[in-house]
Amino acid sequence: MNPRMKDLLEEIRKLEEELVDILSSQQVEFFYERNGMKVKFESAVEDAHKKLKLGVIDFLRKSHPLNIISVPVIYAMIVPLVILDITISIYQVLCFPLYRIARVKRRKYIFVDRHNLYYLNIIEKFNCIYCGYVNGLIAYSREIVSRTEQYWCPIKHAKKIIDPHRAYAYFSDFGDSDNYHQHLVKMREMVRSSKDT
Repeated sequence: MNPRMKDLLEEIRKLEEELVDILSSQQVEFFYERNGMKVKFESAVEDAHKKLKLGVIDFLRKSHPLNIISVPVIYAMIVPLVILDITISIYQVLCFPLYRIARVKRRKYIFVDRHNLYYLNIIEKFNCIYCGYVNGLIAYSREIVSRTEQYWCPIKHAKKIIDPHRAYAYFSDFGDSDNYHQHLVKMREMVRSSKDT
């Protein structure tokens, strides 16, 4: 790998860690603490949040009609998404042991916690549950698929791709036939030892 590229990847990793620290500091700013999966606000903040909640009737009255009309289309997507969740999980359970690829932990990707915010009404809470599940599921699925790609075909595309997964930067350059097979062995070793962060 190009030394400059290696330096940039290390710099990105450090910046991601710094971002996590900044996000963690918001717990203090917004007066909450996390205990495992549970979040607890100070009681004064909790009371203030409850006063800010918009009732369902007011929420619907202020919603754009097209938003309301689109709801069945949005929520109908739950069927293929649950099928994706089941099938990608089965795929991982059956195939990753065969390749000795480290398993992706679903619980590290799917977070459903925003419905505990007191300033959200029942519709907003339901929307947050749905979005938390779906976005987490896509991230979980992407990690499984990216590990599969890293094992079977760790070659960059000729064309620049938008928002590549974390391992993509380490893939073999497009057209680098001289080093491909040695690089494939390295990439397989990497994916076998990779851990969820």
